[in-house]
Amino acid sequence: MHAPPTAPRTRRRARALGFAALAVAMLMSVPTAQTAFGEEVQAVPGGGDLGPNVHVFDPSTPDIQGKVDEIFKKQESAQFGSDRYALMFKPGTYDNINAQIGFYTQIAGLGLNPNDTTFNGDVTVDAGWFDGNATQNFWRSAENLTLNPVSGTNRWAVSQAAPFRRMHVKGGLNLAPDGYGWASGGYIADSKIDGEVGPYSQQQWYTRDSSVGGWGNGVWNMTFSGVEGAPANSFPEPPYTTLDTTPISREKPFLYLDGDDYKVFVPEKRENARGVSWANGTPAGESIPLDQFYVVKEGADAATINAAVEQGLHLLFTPGVYHVDETININRADTVALGLGLATIIPDNGVTAIKVGDVDGVKLAGLLVDAGPVNSETLIEVGPENASADHSANPTSLQDVFVRIGGAGPGKATTSIVVNSDDTIIDHTWVWRADHGEGWGWETNRADYGVRVNGDDVLATGLFVEHFNKYDVEWYGERGRTIFFQNEKAYDAPNQEAIQNGDTKGYAAYRVDDSVEQHEGWGMGSYCYYNVDPTIIQGHGFKAPVKPGVKFHSLLVVSLGGNGQYEHVINDVGSPTSGPDTIPSQVVNFP
Repeated sequence: MHAPPTAPRTRRRARALGFAALAVAMLMSVPTAQTAFGEEVQAVPGGGDLGPNVHVFDPSTPDIQGKVDEIFKKQESAQFGSDRYALMFKPGTYDNINAQIGFYTQIAGLGLNPNDTTFNGDVTVDAGWFDGNATQNFWRSAENLTLNPVSGTNRWAVSQAAPFRRMHVKGGLNLAPDGYGWASGGYIADSKIDGEVGPYSQQQWYTRDSSVGGWGNGVWNMTFSGVEGAPANSFPEPPYTTLDTTPISREKPFLYLDGDDYKVFVPEKRENARGVSWANGTPAGESIPLDQFYVVKEGADAATINAAVEQGLHLLFTPGVYHVDETININRADTVALGLGLATIIPDNGVTAIKVGDVDGVKLAGLLVDAGPVNSETLIEVGPENASADHSANPTSLQDVFVRIGGAGPGKATTSIVVNSDDTIIDHTWVWRADHGEGWGWETNRADYGVRVNGDDVLATGLFVEHFNKYDVEWYGERGRTIFFQNEKAYDAPNQEAIQNGDTKGYAAYRVDDSVEQHEGWGMGSYCYYNVDPTIIQGHGFKAPVKPGVKFHSLLVVSLGGNGQYEHVINDVGSPTSGPDTIPSQVVNFP
């Protein structure tokens, strides 16, 4: 049972609605407003241009290939660079295109439907920069395009934080690099692949609410929900976990052109979804004109961002890196905060980067939060502590919201994401404590906890959380559900003592608290690669109370090359990994 909102929360919502009405008046008249204390403040303007890092093309633009190649050359191996780009293509047909996509680059069509923008060509990710190994092809995206691949098959060899959304491939899709080296992705949503998807060396993959012409193989963990043409459920051999529908989903907001006017389309929530949202043409949802957004550009500060939200504006972060010295607070229902080109927020002085109120329908999407060198207790909070409002009709969602601690430089955070609000949807996140780059080490980028869920009825679809010093995921809320989980334990643990958890050897990758009565998960894997001390033993990958309402389907643990071992899969259930062979230990159902 949900407690009614408190009087202060009701007053806050009323005040936010008042700001929204005031914002409309200000945008139509004078650029000043009065605060509650009577002083005048400068209104934050809505709309405007998209800044220097958004490149907009139409079919008549000269030398499109040259510009795309120029950006790729900068970004191909810039794993921890500071440049950010969005390549946006107006509706139309583009011939002879091969858009290679590097780090921190988003490519997207500007139509309302993917079929509005067609490439007679490819959108390619390969791994030549890393000797044919795609396991570090992170932080890039392809969205809202139709492809006619030149060879009949498009190559998208990625790993974490590289979504493939609202895409129509009139052919096949190859998820492996040239030469079939390793890859460790990945995520597809709301996409139609007419031909076969070939994972080849992909270790794991999650596909949601899509349509495929076939699926080639599986290595450890291939999970599908709401996918037409998906293989039948057969875990562990082949390792396919298949749900006919996705219980709740809402596609990511996206920028598009309505004639000459930019708008952001916000898709409606779907229940028991199957197949793409755009199959019948115009998807269901709401269009918001750009003049209702504060277009955030590099140099903007948190105070201005917060003033824009209080004023009633949504947020569109253009590609860039944003340092904030105070928390970005989003306390108004239905606010959209959308990032383009992997827009990156770095909290200074140990603040929390983003806090969302216990309100309906906030949409956070397309953002990377990069921890600063001063420890933050949290990086993202959804709802305050003890949040209790019922958001089932209009949940808050996090989509392509990524967290990084270290790698680009020293960073620390005690807990990366805390979800307190009920009914929240976490749709594709990679929460990563760095294991390479700059500023990493067991204490250098200390981060004890990845994701902590306190809210009830929270759904995670595509949960990637890796390398935390203690628990990667902790779940305290009731009726939580996770469809696909990918994890590696921290590589850099110096010895057994460093990870010891009381009498337990190591901290579980995914722990459901003993107080929880109902929880369910599908297609979930934890891997270890203790290369500093390969003798480390991990007691189990998963920990959960043994209760009728707590259920798991298709669990596995893997020791990579014998660097460390698991004794069990979940609790004391499941056979141990052993020796140098990378062979998963599996549990089909628990209990």
